[in-house]
Amino acid sequence: MKEIYSEIEINASAEVVWRILMDFKDYPRWNPFMKQISGNANKGSKIKVFLQPPNSRGMTFKPKILECKPNKKLRWIGHLFLPKIFDGEHSIIIKRINNNNNVLFIQREKFTGIIVPFLGGICKNTQKGFEMMNLALKKEAESV
Repeated sequence: MKEIYSEIEINASAEVVWRILMDFKDYPRWNPFMKQISGNANKGSKIKVFLQPPNSRGMTFKPKILECKPNKKLRWIGHLFLPKIFDGEHSIIIKRINNNNNVLFIQREKFTGIIVPFLGGICKNTQKGFEMMNLALKKEAESV
């Protein structure tokens, strides 16, 4: 297993950050990492995601939503090829701080599967992508 973690403090409410994250149609405008998402973020449904980490051509996958708690958490699992080959469980977490006017935004990815040890470059590029997205989300949320 390999885990990637990134966080950033955002000077906006959890509701503002959540609204931006759930507006999938607007991702191409502000998000430099998750370039496109389509579908509904309901537990059990599948969405379509196009990711383009730095130094990458990008890839499209169709993860299944495992958890959706408005203003708090979105979690999904995606697979490369077949389950257990290369799986990624992605979590987006919003933690309220300072009387609900600020939040800590967290992204976490847990990679599992038989080829994970051979894909270190993907992990490094994904970490950079998380950091780019976090900064872009901060800028977007704080300008509202």
